[in-house]
Amino acid sequence: MATYKEIFGTNIEVLASDPANPVAGQVWYNSTENVVKGQGVTTAGSWSTGNDMNTGRNVLAGAGTQTAGLAAGGSVPPYTGATELYDGTSWTEVNDLNTARGYNNGNGTQTSALTYGGLDPTSSPVISTKTESWNGTSWTELADFNLARYLFDGFGADSTSALLFGGYSDPTGTVANTESWNGTSWTEVNDLNQARSDMGATGTATAGLAIGGSPAPAYAFTELWNGTSWTEVGDLNTGRIALGGAGTSTAALAFGGDIPAIPAIQSATEEYNGTSWTEVNDLNTGVRDMGSGGSQTAAVSFGGSTPSVTAATEEWNAPSPITVTFTDS
Repeated sequence: MATYKEIFGTNIEVLASDPANPVAGQVWYNSTENVVKGQGVTTAGSWSTGNDMNTGRNVLAGAGTQTAGLAAGGSVPPYTGATELYDGTSWTEVNDLNTARGYNNGNGTQTSALTYGGLDPTSSPVISTKTESWNGTSWTELADFNLARYLFDGFGADSTSALLFGGYSDPTGTVANTESWNGTSWTEVNDLNQARSDMGATGTATAGLAIGGSPAPAYAFTELWNGTSWTEVGDLNTGRIALGGAGTSTAALAFGGDIPAIPAIQSATEEYNGTSWTEVNDLNTGVRDMGSGGSQTAAVSFGGSTPSVTAATEEWNAPSPITVTFTDS
């Protein structure tokens, strides 16, 4: 690693104003203010409490970002079709799903999203294969997926592309089946290496992660989807099920969940750099079966079980740059 001397020279820079884009560790003298300054970062990223959802629920679908989130379905109980939008401050109720359900999955943005599958006790069979598309105003029912299952997961950038994988199919049990959505229909593609259910996930239809899951030894497993097939990559430090995910296939965040063997609802949060997971600051309250969205640097967790059903929202913000003025005290 280059030293300060190698990058900036022996002498401290003298500048009339602070540099536009200083790097961490850079030091300079501001000749206008007559002070020495340096660039650092705040303490490690952390979770803060946001405003509650209007309808507390677990096993719901989540999509979008920290400032433009989407929650759909879930169990209050009973199962609900309620949909809410998050603007980074508060939640607003909008049009319901056409079919109330829980254990459904979701992906996309606040204006272009999908939800698919789940449990619908008002129908027969109870395990749903229905897909609905969100256009920013209302939900429209589209083509069903192929293998009926629940406790699966999925990811995708918007309502025109998604990947669905794993889950529990009766009477087969836990499956590795993967299906791809092209905006019109679902197609079976290459299976997970490890059949599992109740995972966390994040990414796009061509680059995403399947994180944790059940049964053992899947709890800590992470698999990478490259648009064609799955590859095992670095394990979580804390293996778990029913966790949240945010970010991309090379910059991800995993949080909350449950350790089945104990059981114990988790607050643990880990960051993924494309190779390995690193433990960072915990959620304020352990939670499982939540909705989630956002990025590695700005994520959101909402609803879930603590173990009681909750409407709580938490926001993750990564370290941010800070300019420090040096004094003689």
